[in-house]
Amino acid sequence: MPRVCKAVIKAKGGYFEESKIYLDLILLGGCYVISYVLFHSFDVFTISVQCVYSDNYGPNLAHCNTTVWNPLGNGLSYEEFDFPVFSLKEDNETEFIKQCYLDHNRAVNGSDPQYPLCAMQLFSHMHAVTNTPTCMRRNDINFSINPEMVCDPLGDYNVWGSIRPYNDTVFGHKENESVVIAAARLDSRAFFWEVSTGAEGSISGFVTLLAAAQALREVTHKAPPTRNILFAFFQGETFDYIGSSRMVYDMENGKFVIDLDNVHSILEIGQVALHSGTNLFLHSDPVSRRNNTVNDENLVNNLQSSTTGLSFLLVEPNVSQPLPPSSLQRFLRAQPIPGIVLADHESAFNNRYYESFYDNAANLNLTYPSDFSPEEQLEFVTETAKSLTDVATVVARALYKQAEGDKSLVNTIKADPKIVTQMLYGFLVSSNNSWFQAVMAPELKNILSDAPEYYVGVAMSSTPTRLVQYLLANLTGAATNLTQSQCQKPDELPNESRQMYSYLWVQGVVPPNSTQRDSFCVRASVRLTKAVSPAFELGEYASKDYSTWTESRWKFIKARIFLVASRDLEMLTLGAGVAVLFTSLLVTYFISTKADVLFSSTREPASAAY
Repeated sequence: MPRVCKAVIKAKGGYFEESKIYLDLILLGGCYVISYVLFHSFDVFTISVQCVYSDNYGPNLAHCNTTVWNPLGNGLSYEEFDFPVFSLKEDNETEFIKQCYLDHNRAVNGSDPQYPLCAMQLFSHMHAVTNTPTCMRRNDINFSINPEMVCDPLGDYNVWGSIRPYNDTVFGHKENESVVIAAARLDSRAFFWEVSTGAEGSISGFVTLLAAAQALREVTHKAPPTRNILFAFFQGETFDYIGSSRMVYDMENGKFVIDLDNVHSILEIGQVALHSGTNLFLHSDPVSRRNNTVNDENLVNNLQSSTTGLSFLLVEPNVSQPLPPSSLQRFLRAQPIPGIVLADHESAFNNRYYESFYDNAANLNLTYPSDFSPEEQLEFVTETAKSLTDVATVVARALYKQAEGDKSLVNTIKADPKIVTQMLYGFLVSSNNSWFQAVMAPELKNILSDAPEYYVGVAMSSTPTRLVQYLLANLTGAATNLTQSQCQKPDELPNESRQMYSYLWVQGVVPPNSTQRDSFCVRASVRLTKAVSPAFELGEYASKDYSTWTESRWKFIKARIFLVASRDLEMLTLGAGVAVLFTSLLVTYFISTKADVLFSSTREPASAAY
C-alpha cells in the first residue's frame, strides 16, 4: 500500500495569486500527491554563479566541463513554476484530502466520476516579481509613510572563533600573525524550506569541525601553537557562497579582525559521513597549485600523517579535477591560498540526496534501539558518530600540526564520540534535549524543538546559527565564576574584556535531587559577523561577483477544499439566476412607471377639525 506523502501547507516565492484544481491523486515515487502540485522553487532570484573557474582562471575547468559532482540532480530547485505548489505535513490533512478524493472523484467501474466533485483552491500571493534588481528597486519606491517591502536579501550570521582571541574593535592586517582557517558550511536547502535538513550536505561537516575544535581545547591551552587557528562556520553557502564571500569582502576592505594576507592556509570540511571503504579524499585546486607561492603539500602531508591508529586513509584524487562546490573557491577568487577540501567522495557525490529533504538522519543510517527513551538515544553512540569522531580526530591533529604545535602531543589529540553523538541527535532528531538545553541561554530555550531548519532565510540569527554559536563557545571556552549581572557587564571588572571575549550566560544542567539549574557564565573567543551578500551593501543588485539571492514577501498562505457541482447544474443555476435578474428588472421597471398610482396618498381637507 503506497504511503501518503508528508509535507507543509506553505509555498514560498512565485508569481501567482491563486489556483483552483480538481483533486486528482496520482502516484509519484511511492507517494500520493495532488495533481499539478508537485514542487516549487521558493525564491525570487538572479543567479550569479560564484565558481572560481572561468575563462580567465582555469578555462579548461570552467563551465562544468569536467567533473559532474551531482549526477543525480536535475536542477528542479532552479525551475520556475507558474502555479502554487503546496505540501502537507500533517497526516490528518493528507488523509482528509485523500478521503475527499475517494468519496467524490474516483471513477467506478471505468465510468466517469459523478458530480459533485472535490476541488481545492490554493492561495499564495507573492509580492515580488521578475528578479532581484526589479524587486529591490521596488523596495526603494516610497509612496506612503509605511512603504511595503516586496523582497529581502537572503542572509544570516557567520559564526567564528579562534584559539587565541582577537580584539573585535581592531580590524585589518595583523603584523607577524599567521592564521590557519578551518571552515564548514551551516546551511542547506530542499525544495520546501522547512524540510531542508542537509544531514550529509552540511551537518556532517560542521559537527565534525565542532568536535575537532573541542578536541583542540586542552592541547592548545597546554602548548599553544605558533599560528592561530580560526574556526569559521559560514551561512548561506548554498546560495552562491553568501557567508564566505562576505568574510572575504570584509577581509579585503579592512572590516574583519584579520585580512587575507594573514591567512596561511584553509582546511574545509565537506561531506564526510558517507565514505565507503577506507578512504577520504583531499581535494585541492589544480590551478593555484601551479603557483610557486602556493604550497598545499604541507597541509596534505599533515592530514595524511594524522590517521595513525584510525581505520581509514586520506588520499588525493587520481585525476586532475576542479574543486568540488566549497567555500574555499570564494577565497581563491580573491587570492591564491593553500587549501584542502576534505570529503568522502573522489568525484561524484556519494550523497544520493544532495539538497533534498531525503538528506536526513536516515541517510546517515542514524538509528536508535526502538525501546530507548529520548535521553537514552541522546547518549547512544551510533556507528555514524564513531566514524565522524575519527574524522574529527584527524582534522584536529592536522590543524595542530599546520599551526606548528608541539609534535609530541599530536597523538594525544582525540575527539569525543559522546559529544559527536549528542550533536548528531540534537541537529537531526531533536534539539530540545537535555544537553542542548544546558548549553543555551535561558532566553533562547524556546528555539529548541524538533530538528531545526537549515534554510538560511531572511530572519537574521536563525536557530542553527545560535546553536552553533553556543556549542562552539561551550566546547572551546571556559566556565567562569561570574554572576549573571557580571556576565552581562564584564567590562566593569578589572580582568575581563568584551573586546577580547564574548560572555554567554547559559542554563547549565539540573543536578540530581534538584529542580534548579546550575547556570554559569561562559567566556569564549566566539563571534558572530554578518553573512549578507556584499552586493546589497554596494547596491549592485545584478552583480556577477557576489550572490544576489532574495526572497519574496508573501501574504497569508492558505488552501480551502470544497465540492463543485456539475457543469450542467452550474449552467442551470446560472440560467435561473439570469432569469430571476431580468424578471426583477421588469418588475422594477413596471413599479417605477406606475409609482404615482401605486404609492399615491389621499390628502385630507385642511379645514378638517377634530
